[in-house]
Amino acid sequence: MKPYARQRAILDYLLLNGKTPVDTLATLFNTTGATIRKDLTILENEQKVLRTYGSVVPVTNDELDLPLTNKTNINLQIKKKIAQAAVQLIDEGDSMIMDAGSTVLQMVPFLSALESLTIMTNSLHIINSLANLNKNYSLLMCGGTFRSKSGSFHGNLAESTFEQFSFDKLFIGADGFDVHLGSTTFNEVHGVSKSMCKAAKQIILLTDSSKFNRKSPNIVCPLNKINTIITDTRISDNIHQQLLNNGIKIILVENK
Repeated sequence: MKPYARQRAILDYLLLNGKTPVDTLATLFNTTGATIRKDLTILENEQKVLRTYGSVVPVTNDELDLPLTNKTNINLQIKKKIAQAAVQLIDEGDSMIMDAGSTVLQMVPFLSALESLTIMTNSLHIINSLANLNKNYSLLMCGGTFRSKSGSFHGNLAESTFEQFSFDKLFIGADGFDVHLGSTTFNEVHGVSKSMCKAAKQIILLTDSSKFNRKSPNIVCPLNKINTIITDTRISDNIHQQLLNNGIKIILVENK
C-alpha cells in the first residue's frame, strides 16, 4: 500500500474505532512502528489526528479546542511533573500570572510550599483552586467575557486589565509550538494571552513534548519572547538544540 493510501486508511480506521495504540496500527497495516509514526506525523501536521503517549485519536478543530476538564486528563502525570518543576522557579514574594491552561492548573497544589505570592489569572478554575489553598496570597482576577469551554475570561476588558500591570513571571501553556514562530493556539480568543505576555518580565512555557511541531493558526508568544520552556524528555534532540540556539532555557522532566 502506498503511503498516502495507508494514511487515508489509518484515518478511516481511527474515525470508526477512536483512540488506538500505535502498535495496533502497525499490526493492522502490516508495517513497522517507525513507518506508522511517520504516517501519524503527516496526519498530525494536517491536523487530522492527535497523538498521546503510545496512542492516537482522530480530531477535528473543535476537538483540538477541548474543554479544560477534558484536556486536564490528557498526559496528566507528565503535566504534574512539568507543573512541579515550574513551581521550583518561583521565589517568595514573586508576582506572577497564571494562564488558563490545563498544565498551568496543575501548579496549584505545589504552590502550597510558598507563603507570599501575588497571582493574577483569567481562569475561574485556577482562582477557585488557589482560594482553596487557604494561603495569604494576593489574588487578582481580570474581568471580561466568560468562555465556558476553558472556564476563563477573554475579550477587550480582560486584555486591557493585564495591560495595567507588570509581573515578574508568566506561566503559560500551548496548544502547539513551532520552533520558528513560537507558542500557538487553536482558539480564536487568544488576545488576553498576548496581553499577559506583554505584562510579564519572564515568560515560562509549560508544554509536553507532543505539542512540538503542531502548528496552530494563532500565534500567542513569539519565540524570541520566551525565556524558559519546561517539557519532557521525549522532545527531539533537533528541536531541543534549536531552542537552546535561540537562548531559551530548557528544563526536562522524566516522562515515566
